[in-house]
Amino acid sequence: MAHKTPVKDLLSARGQLDADVLGIQLLDAPKTAHVDETLVDLHSEIADDTRYKVVKRGEKLALELIRHSTAHVMADAVQRLFPGTKVTFGPATENGFYYDFDRPEGTFSDDDLAKIEKSMREIIAKKAPFLREKIERQAAVELFSKKGETYKVEWMQTLPEGTEFTIYKHGAAGEEWVDFCKGPHVPSTGDLAAIKLTSVAGAYWRGDERNPMLQRIYGTAFASQADLDAHLKQLEEAKARDHRKLGKELELFAFDDRAPASPFFLPRGAKVYNRLVDFVRDLYARHGYDEVITPQIYSNELYVKSGHLQNYRENMYIALTGEDFEDEKKLAQIRAAVTQQGALSDEQLAQLGRDTKGVKPMNCPGHAQLFSHRKRSYRELPFRCADFGRLHRFERGGVVHGLARVRTFCQDDAHIFCTPAQMQEEIVRFNKLLDEVYRAFGFTDVVIRLATRPEKRVGSDEVWDAAEKALKDALEAENREFELSPGEGAFYGPKLEFHIKDAIGRSWQLGTMQVDFSMPTRFELKYVDDKGADQTPVMLHRAVLGSLERFFAVYLEHVAGHFPVWLAPEQICLVTVSEKVDAYAREALEYLRQQGIRVASDLGPDKLGAKIRNGRGMRYPYLAVVGGKEAESRALALRKGGDDLGPMPLEEVAKKILAEGAFPRP
Repeated sequence: MAHKTPVKDLLSARGQLDADVLGIQLLDAPKTAHVDETLVDLHSEIADDTRYKVVKRGEKLALELIRHSTAHVMADAVQRLFPGTKVTFGPATENGFYYDFDRPEGTFSDDDLAKIEKSMREIIAKKAPFLREKIERQAAVELFSKKGETYKVEWMQTLPEGTEFTIYKHGAAGEEWVDFCKGPHVPSTGDLAAIKLTSVAGAYWRGDERNPMLQRIYGTAFASQADLDAHLKQLEEAKARDHRKLGKELELFAFDDRAPASPFFLPRGAKVYNRLVDFVRDLYARHGYDEVITPQIYSNELYVKSGHLQNYRENMYIALTGEDFEDEKKLAQIRAAVTQQGALSDEQLAQLGRDTKGVKPMNCPGHAQLFSHRKRSYRELPFRCADFGRLHRFERGGVVHGLARVRTFCQDDAHIFCTPAQMQEEIVRFNKLLDEVYRAFGFTDVVIRLATRPEKRVGSDEVWDAAEKALKDALEAENREFELSPGEGAFYGPKLEFHIKDAIGRSWQLGTMQVDFSMPTRFELKYVDDKGADQTPVMLHRAVLGSLERFFAVYLEHVAGHFPVWLAPEQICLVTVSEKVDAYAREALEYLRQQGIRVASDLGPDKLGAKIRNGRGMRYPYLAVVGGKEAESRALALRKGGDDLGPMPLEEVAKKILAEGAFPRP
């Protein structure tokens, strides 16, 4: 066994240690590891023959160390200012960090955040080292029980035997703040510079609404004040673009507690939503997809067959008939099935599937069942079926977020059944379709990630090798750059993830392409090859926009409510100078409607300036002023944004808007 040495000592001996070095990245981490699990701080020990890369301040990877360490400093400050507060977890996130607290005395206010931030700066100024210590399980339980940290103790008791227990300390001797943590951290609090606490929200302990509600303090940290200032500016812009705010102001959608996390699309929002669906339908007609309609409710036997009831049931709505409520045994089985993996035997699970029904959470099992309805020839492949059916998934109350995370939604979902030989070509075709769509919406910065096999999966390594190779080969055939996301594939197959950057630089995952050898086997799907023998097809799961609800939210924020002419709920709004021109305004309004133009009007008594301000507030692409001259000449005085385009004959206005209102084509 190779000798283990503290990372700090190893780097020092090799002349690689300086003030900017915060840790290292392991280069031979297991394939299933997440990126953050490849980071190791200077306090840890590694084998002398370990391959690594030094991580310095200013690098993207260093932010994980900085933010996780800042979370500890925040928790230290909170417990100093508010004795009796219990801590839970404080991870780094993509844009910052958070820590969950149980504070019985009350909720944290904005004034409290300011006090906590001031205390954090005082802790940082002391430049206390972060110290890592190994500790025995029982000693850890006793230490945190004595401190009254019941949440930490509960978590420790769930960890499997053999787990390495470590604690991190910082602060003056005898006054150290201690946390049960595996790291990684920066060398000292003095390595933290630019910090900011941003908000407070509620969060259930371990994400389960049956558990106590905690308070989650969010913050962020960067290596420099300039980087922090740029991020805070982005946050302000994001607040102004928040789709929930715009959705209310522009009368696009609404929510109601009687339908939790399930949006009501108002007339204006429904126009945009349906236009999105029609845009995708237009693409399907040109790219060889056939649309299908499948049931909303299935016997859960279907989901036992697909593997979803075994692997996904906590996110599914399992429907009960009236008489089931009288059957205590069945109710107990269902509770066990939904709340505890492995609670039922295969036999019990199969019986549960036969006895209950479920509202569909995804289309793929139904499409597999549809494919199996008759024997198919290789000449029919690839078979591309698309479905705009509604889906329902149980999302925890703590994670739902406007349109971005809802319980009822629709995907631009399709599945491709093909031969293994057709697989690479189908992936290439999909990538070209996706390029066309993203260009239409103005997304030019797209990052592709290849998500490979997770630890929990179905199928042999040989099957996974073939699936991962097909995705990789399709990308390389077109010289597409991509990143690896080890261990992030679905349980049934690897996938491509397409991440776009919006107008203010935020990254969003939209499209996916997944290779699935498992479901065709589970459903015993067959096609007859050119020699008359039965073969099993490959199933490709794909989406371009993904959830239409989530895409609506992303795109609304991307354009800040300024939809292009082809997508806007109303393409033009007519505003009158006075009631004297109302008759012509109504005539123009009806003419534009008959041409298929989405048009609004403001014929009220307000002054023209107020009408124009209101129209700009509603983000109409075009405003058309109707005065006496326009009425006499059957014209409209057209405005777009801040530009006055002058008078234009009514028929020319219609032609212009119809031309701009057509679906974008490559």
